[in-house]
Formats: sequence, C-alpha cells, structure tokens
Amino acid sequence: MKHAKWGRVLLAAALLGITGAALAADAADFGKREYDLKCASCHGLTGKGDGYYKPFLNVAPSNLSVITKKNNGVFPLEYVVQSIDGRGAVKAHGPREMPIWGRDFALEAGEKYFDVPYDGQAVVRARILALVDYLNRLQVY
Repeated sequence: MKHAKWGRVLLAAALLGITGAALAADAADFGKREYDLKCASCHGLTGKGDGYYKPFLNVAPSNLSVITKKNNGVFPLEYVVQSIDGRGAVKAHGPREMPIWGRDFALEAGEKYFDVPYDGQAVVRARILALVDYLNRLQVY
C-alpha cells in the first residue's frame, strides 16, 4: 500500500511539473501575451476575427490566421509590421480606427522607463516583432 501512495505522489509531482513548465513557457511567449492583451478582443483568441467586440464594430475584424494564405503562401512581414505600428494604411480600418500600437507602445515605454536611459524605438520594435512572430505562428495553410 505504501508503494501505491508514493506512486500517486510521484505521478502528481510529474504532472505538476509538466503543467508548470507549460505555464512558464506560455508566460514567456511575449507575442502571445501582446496579442491576448491588444488584439484578441477584436480578432479573437485564435485570430479568426471572432473577438467579443465584433458585434460592436462597423467593420468586421479580419481573419488574421489566413494572412499567409491570402498572400500566396508568403507571410508579408513588412506589411504586417506597418499595419500594427501605424505606418501602413489598412483599408478596413478606415481613418486608423484601430489603435496605432507603435505610438501606444512608445508611450507605455516612456512611462515605464522615464528615469533610466533606454532606446524607446527598440522597445517598440521588440514588442511589435514579438506580436508579428505570434501572428506568423497563427497561420493556417
């Protein structure tokens, strides 16, 4: 009977270790975190345009999981970066109704790092590239 108890304890510890590793990996996925915080409300958790704000928008959010498919199998990195950071015009967004995340990221960095030397544009680029990397991983073929 003692062996069965230890077996259950070891199994529980192994499962907790696996779960903990998965949670830690998810916490370190900065692109997913940015997406969940900034994009999922409109574009949905899987990027299919089914976010909970969809009923309240004049233009339906685009399906972000088929960007590559719509671009003949190539993920248009520069176009996606420009769409997110605000340099590129997105027809569906009209007069930039979608937040210009580059500007917002710069403001957040300025508030966070106001008392230390930092490269504000590097912070913005890092956040946008993490988000673009996650969008690239959402693609379905």
